[in-house]
Amino acid sequence: MHKGHQEVVQKLIDDKVGFVNLHYAVEYPKSQSAHVLSWLGGYYETGFSTNPHWDADIRNLPEHPITRGVKPFKLRDEWYFNIRFKPESRGVTPILTAIPPDTVRGTPAARENKGRAEILAWAFDRADGGRSFGFTGGHFHRNWGDENFRRLVVNAILWSAQVEVPKEGAPVELDPADLKRNLDRKR
Repeated sequence: MHKGHQEVVQKLIDDKVGFVNLHYAVEYPKSQSAHVLSWLGGYYETGFSTNPHWDADIRNLPEHPITRGVKPFKLRDEWYFNIRFKPESRGVTPILTAIPPDTVRGTPAARENKGRAEILAWAFDRADGGRSFGFTGGHFHRNWGDENFRRLVVNAILWSAQVEVPKEGAPVELDPADLKRNLDRKR
C-alpha cells in the first residue's frame, strides 16, 4: 500500500463510505491484513489464496439485496478462492460460492480443502455501519456480456453505497456491440 493511501482509505471507511474491491483489487499484502479485514472482511493472501482460471458453476444464490434479479450462472474466469477472512467472519455474507476442481487448488492451504465450496464474492456489513463488497471475478472482459455477472456487480455497488437495490435488480441493459467498442488491439 502506497504511503498515505491507508490513511485516505481509513478516513473514507470512518465516514461509512462503501468500499468495493473487484478482481485483483482484493489482493493485499499480509502486512496490511488487520486494516483490510476491518475494511473488506476478507482478502486474497499470496501463498494462502489461489487464482486459477476455471468454470465457476454458481448454482445457488443467497437472499440478499446484491442478488436481486440475479439468476444462477456458469462462467470461466480467474476466480480467486481460499480467501483469508476475519477469523470470526462476523459481518461476512457469502454471495457467490462454487466448488472448484481439486486440480486448480494451487496452494498448500487450498489443497487442504478438497471438494469444499469456495467463496468467490462476499458482502461485508462493517462494524461501523458501512458496507463493503469483495468480488474475485473480472479477469475476462467478455464476462461483462453476461447479464447476471453485470447485475451482481452493479447491485453490489449500489448496496455498498447504501442505495436501495431495486426489487428486480439494477437495470444493466447492454448492446453487445458496446462490449466490443474501444478494445485495445491484441497481437
